[in-house]
Amino acid sequence: MSVSVRSRRFGVVSLLVLAMATAPAVAMARVDAFHDVSLSPEARAADLVSRMTLEEKAGQLKHAAPGVPRLGVPAFNWWSEGLHGVARAGEATVFPQAVGMAATWDVPLIQDVADTIATEFRAKYVEKRGADGSSGQYRGLTVWSPNINIFRDPRWGRGQETWGEDPHLTAEFGVAFVHGLQGSDPRHYKTAATAKHFAVHSGPEADRHHDDIHPSKHDLADTYLPAFEALVKRGKVESVMCAYNAVDGVPACASDFLLKDTLRGKWGFKGHVVSDCAAIADVFLPTSHNYAKTPAEGVAVSLKAGTDLICAEFGANKSSEIGPIVDAVKSGLMSEAELDQAVRRLFVARIKLGLFDPPANVAYSKITPADNDTPANRALSLKTAQASMVLLKNDGLLPLKAAPKRIAVIGPNADSLDALVGNYNGTPSKPVTVLAGVRARYPNAEVTFVEGTGLVGAPMNTLPNAVLCADAACAAKGVKLETFQGLELAGEAKAETAANVQVSWGRPTREKRQASTRWTGFLKPTETGVHRFTLRGEGGYRVIVDGRVVVDAWKRPADATPEGAVALTAGQAHAITVEAWQDGDRGDQRLTWSKPSQGAEAAIAAAKDADLVLFVGGLTAKLEGEEMSVRAPGFAGGDRTRIDLPAPQQSLLEGLHATGKPVVLVLMNGSAMAVNWADEKLPAIVEAWYPGGEGGHAVAGLIAGDYSPSGRLPLTFYRSVDQLPPFKDYGIAGRTYRYFGGEALYPFGHGLSFTSFKYGQPKVAKSVKAGEAVKVSIDVSNIGARDGDEVAQLYVSRGAAGAPIRSLKGFQRVALKAGETRTLTFELDPSALSVVDAAGVRAVEAGPVDLWVGGGQPVSRPGLAKPAGVFARFAVTGRKVLP
Repeated sequence: MSVSVRSRRFGVVSLLVLAMATAPAVAMARVDAFHDVSLSPEARAADLVSRMTLEEKAGQLKHAAPGVPRLGVPAFNWWSEGLHGVARAGEATVFPQAVGMAATWDVPLIQDVADTIATEFRAKYVEKRGADGSSGQYRGLTVWSPNINIFRDPRWGRGQETWGEDPHLTAEFGVAFVHGLQGSDPRHYKTAATAKHFAVHSGPEADRHHDDIHPSKHDLADTYLPAFEALVKRGKVESVMCAYNAVDGVPACASDFLLKDTLRGKWGFKGHVVSDCAAIADVFLPTSHNYAKTPAEGVAVSLKAGTDLICAEFGANKSSEIGPIVDAVKSGLMSEAELDQAVRRLFVARIKLGLFDPPANVAYSKITPADNDTPANRALSLKTAQASMVLLKNDGLLPLKAAPKRIAVIGPNADSLDALVGNYNGTPSKPVTVLAGVRARYPNAEVTFVEGTGLVGAPMNTLPNAVLCADAACAAKGVKLETFQGLELAGEAKAETAANVQVSWGRPTREKRQASTRWTGFLKPTETGVHRFTLRGEGGYRVIVDGRVVVDAWKRPADATPEGAVALTAGQAHAITVEAWQDGDRGDQRLTWSKPSQGAEAAIAAAKDADLVLFVGGLTAKLEGEEMSVRAPGFAGGDRTRIDLPAPQQSLLEGLHATGKPVVLVLMNGSAMAVNWADEKLPAIVEAWYPGGEGGHAVAGLIAGDYSPSGRLPLTFYRSVDQLPPFKDYGIAGRTYRYFGGEALYPFGHGLSFTSFKYGQPKVAKSVKAGEAVKVSIDVSNIGARDGDEVAQLYVSRGAAGAPIRSLKGFQRVALKAGETRTLTFELDPSALSVVDAAGVRAVEAGPVDLWVGGGQPVSRPGLAKPAGVFARFAVTGRKVLP
């Protein structure tokens, strides 16, 4: 043996001794190339995979990958969610929902947010890391964010998770988010980001497991794919998640065109591909795509196309189990080399995270659990929420000229935690609702809160445990709970005492439940008057009070949550029986009520006594979100069928306006709202999105004028869905600001300020050759009386066939003091000047290029003035096809 070889062996052994002493991520020290930190991640992964058995390799394809103790490989859970903060892992800093972050139009700010989220993931990982280095679900370092699908239609419930409807805005934010999550260390990721859902995925939610989308070649190249290409090429994203739907007859996770030809071939992607959860089952299930016939065939065709990791499947016949994967290899459906390739990619990612290196070699190993949810992180959340607020309308009421003496805060989202956090969320440790924010900002005012209405019905809340009794004398608290097998309250029941009328099952692990339940006891209300009752959740139910059937929804209508009303007397014990059935593998049921003091009459009375009325309404992720059953008019399966304010909210809002008091409408939602009546009648409207844990402070500060609003819409607020093509039509013609020719209520890019801006004449070359970049410089001045941020937006219009009306190709958020002027420079690369033809070919065509640089699009309507800005024009000579 040569001296150099002996020295190298000695060095590797020394590193392993150090790793054993200091790194719980290495469960068993081994003398092999896999642990040699001087080798590339690819060489180390190849060495490890070469030592694994077929069965061990097959086990690594599931998101909850088992450990391989004999090789010192700990178990690893790949599933973590970080859309706008660490999700589903307890308390964490909750930032505004993604669509709200997009409204900041502030790329550096959002990169800071993503960096902070990565820090908190590291903190959560260290906090719960196993002694062998294993990680738990939602507390790992592989983050399945960002969602860069195009929000093409406001009806899509998951549009709130995206960066809006524009490919350029989405790409810029997506790249920044990836850079923030993955960090800047040249050797190791801070966390590994995932671009999802690839591709052409945006509802309807109810049909996503079997829909086959046939996008035009133009729409693919022009709208659906550019953001993914940017995250691969510029963002260097580690992972891509393939979607549920099929594209042109082939499930996305089994698509050679998407994964092999486009992602890995044309774009040169080197990372790993993870399926959306249960998407591989969709490949073979007869109720879904039925593209393959068995789990083994499903996993084989997916891996051969380029999928590497299988997220959770439910029920029997899981393709992610070891058996079907081994069978696929042994039966020749795929080769062991193809399996090896997928497993190698997965271990490369884990090595790049530093999970097999000594902590001293990993820059991020100094992060501790104390770095989660810090005051500084919450301050960043507040800053982001403030930047996301969009002032949709203002007739001069805002900012308030003086502190009101009496404020009525009304509406279903005024004191709602759900309205702060959106979906895929963490739990804020110190949540500030709008009500709390107003009270904190105006400590000397008399602030009255009346909910007035629920989101889609009466203002329902869970019954407090204290009002439920086991006996008429209320000597004992709780109710009797009887649980029957089957759905008809028949047979022998299991009896026990429950604190409340509620049941939950299938969390965190799904479990099939077919049961029926009966709760009996007494209810002792604290108010006299008419109370309304309903049972939230899935399944049929009855509510019986004092022997009278108040609600009978045993055979529940498809689009309703029936309610019933009954008069109750404060302090009197009323006999109550609730019966319900449960059928499914995950769900919740809970009895809710509405008390007399919560209703519309009380809200209007409070408004009459106030100097200022804040109505805080909109939606929550309980109505719009991912594949769920929502029983309310205007909603279906997690999506929306209408985009106006739900009828109960609209009715109350009109009643508040009729009092003659000034009403500010604060919207909290994740998608466009057609508030046509409010725009015509009310003096001020604020779009607050789902603003995160500090959202209440941001709303109150805007109203008070503590800062000038500067958020801009990342999507179009249409007047009605009647202006749009059918939801299931994936053609872009007639939708998004780029191809919508109608009059919007509020256009993409819109947002008002408390100050005014002026744009100078742009400086740009008179002509450029096709394929050359061009610079545009322009002076922007704050000509108002107060400081404020402007969002300068640059739009390009080309007259060529296939070109949109206009496209955003540059934007900058700039802080300007009163009277200050700054010169901004935009660089337009050849792609910014290009158009896509019907064949999907992108080219820079000869001819004029029209530019608009301003604080929004150059559009107006009665009641909405065109924003400040200027036009310019230059010419392109020649033609150049772009790759």
